[in-house]
Amino acid sequence: MPRIAIAIVVFLIGFTLYVGAAVTLADLIAPLHWSVQALYFLAAGVLWVWPTKWLMFWAARKH
Repeated sequence: MPRIAIAIVVFLIGFTLYVGAAVTLADLIAPLHWSVQALYFLAAGVLWVWPTKWLMFWAARKH
């Protein structure tokens, strides 16, 4: 299986799990102050970028 196909499958599964975890944690954050919620959503909206970046570079790399 080529690297790009593996990366797509890993991304789809990983991103789905990440979104599920982020939404579950958001339910716990909901009763807190709006500033805590803002920081959480800022972090949750950005943190998925680094693993995805690594995955894209891995998929594009030549043997």
